[in-house]
Amino acid sequence: MTEKLPVTEKPPAFEKPALLGKTRQELRDLAESLGRPAYTGNQLTQWLYKKRVTTFDQMTDLPSVLREQLTESFAVGRQAPLQGQESVDGTKKYLFPVAGRTVEAAYIPEEDRKTLCVSSQVGCKMGCLFCMTGKQGFQGNLTAGQIVNQILSLPEGHLLTNAVYMGMGEPLDNLDEVLKSLEILTSEWGLGWSSQRITLSSVGLLPALQEFFARSKVRFALSLHSPFDEERSSLMPVQNVHNLHEILSFLQTIQEEDARRITIEYICFDGVNDTPRHARELVKILHGLKTRVNLIHFHPIPGTPLKGSKAQAMTSLQEALATKGVPATIRRSRGEDILAACGLLSTLRR
Repeated sequence: MTEKLPVTEKPPAFEKPALLGKTRQELRDLAESLGRPAYTGNQLTQWLYKKRVTTFDQMTDLPSVLREQLTESFAVGRQAPLQGQESVDGTKKYLFPVAGRTVEAAYIPEEDRKTLCVSSQVGCKMGCLFCMTGKQGFQGNLTAGQIVNQILSLPEGHLLTNAVYMGMGEPLDNLDEVLKSLEILTSEWGLGWSSQRITLSSVGLLPALQEFFARSKVRFALSLHSPFDEERSSLMPVQNVHNLHEILSFLQTIQEEDARRITIEYICFDGVNDTPRHARELVKILHGLKTRVNLIHFHPIPGTPLKGSKAQAMTSLQEALATKGVPATIRRSRGEDILAACGLLSTLRR
């Protein structure tokens, strides 16, 4: 039985600009604009990202006059989740406020790691046939602060070991704010996480994908779901704009000088993309790419004819890939009973 976690009253959107989500240099510039020395920006950075304060009054090494000035003109930017649900498998889903709207984030605890599935947009423009977020449509981009807030304001935030940008939205469609959030997460002056602890998932938007590889060192996962152009187009309209061949060609080229891990995400649909023909084509198109394939269970959603592959079909696909030298794993489904599993996040109903 799923457990409903406490619900808090929905707060209003910030009426003042938030400092959370600003880089150290931006905070140094802000300090100087207020007539303070640049190192005051370094202090603000420490309080926001190292000490994780929620109010300006907690920034005790700042002059009281400055704290009053900051309180009058700015918001810290921290907002606790409005509510949460806990799955029978321990997964938790939290609802975060973002400028008058809401997004969901999923906390996935495992024995050796604690992962947060982070959202980067309210809804999504991509319109994938198998995704509830896509069914929601697009309502807006999240700021870097709203993205980072999901990590800092998570009740289990102190336990986190990993983050995956696989929640609501297409991260590369919100490139600048996503990259800024990654800078905050991985910089020594920010949260100081290793880039190896973070994975960004994308349908493969070019040239944003190229800029992502140039400006960030976090891991990358490509949502592929079919090796055939026409079939992928029917599942993912973005294929008509950003061709799979061009995306894979870029990834193969970048791997000649960039050794980071690339994962292929592959949701399995019964009789659609789980046949021996698909296995052979996957081996063909992934040849030369250092990667692994995550086979993912499809979780049925309203308004789509798709059905999830049978367990035996997924096992056969995994074995067919492995036999040809393509590592493949079947990802264990988590949080389906609270609509927190892959493809189920949505605030359309709220």
